[in-house]
Amino acid sequence: MADGMKDHSNLRHSGIGMTSLRTRRRLVQRLRDQGIHDERVLDAIEQVPRHIFLDEALASRAYEDTSLPIGYNQTISQPYVVAKMTEALLAQGPLGKVLEIGTGSGYQAAVAAVVAREVYTVERIRPLMNRAMSTLFELRIRNVHFRHADGGDGWPAHAPYDAILVTAAPADIPEALLAQLAPGGRMVIPVGNERTQELLRITRNDSEFSREHIELVTFVPMIPGAT
Repeated sequence: MADGMKDHSNLRHSGIGMTSLRTRRRLVQRLRDQGIHDERVLDAIEQVPRHIFLDEALASRAYEDTSLPIGYNQTISQPYVVAKMTEALLAQGPLGKVLEIGTGSGYQAAVAAVVAREVYTVERIRPLMNRAMSTLFELRIRNVHFRHADGGDGWPAHAPYDAILVTAAPADIPEALLAQLAPGGRMVIPVGNERTQELLRITRNDSEFSREHIELVTFVPMIPGAT
């Protein structure tokens, strides 16, 4: 579990009014009502203060179940989607080493860090990565490691991974990411175009890969290169 995540004494972390722990718990109840049942995931959503991943002007909307802009034409994912993707990874067993593609605000990485031993996250936009690093440092989360690179390349140096979590939608599943998945490992990834995307869970069985449809989703497209 991420070091320090149970400490709500810091006012900025615990929040007040629309960013309070009470508001966060109402979000958790809504997620439970929407079918999220894994208590490890719900506990992580309750622990991680989503409002500090947003600009101050949007902080009061942090616990609405919606995606919100974070700059650079990117968004922080809807809490339901974060919970659903994390639950899909956990369904097949504990998470040791996790690769995340698309750090963005760092919120999904922070949630994953509560339920996984180590998280390796790749972001193509350096200012977003730097901001996420600062936020997770403030939260005293020490088990997330950052790389500025093209997400489609993954992070081969630390492969293989027990799980891979992709937060941008490619048209097709990148072969490089499949190659970095450990036998028995699983990947949760949105695949499709800007109009239609489906969230898939890919499971590796030796050299074979099976795929399972989870639900329809809307993510920003996966863009090659790094800036």
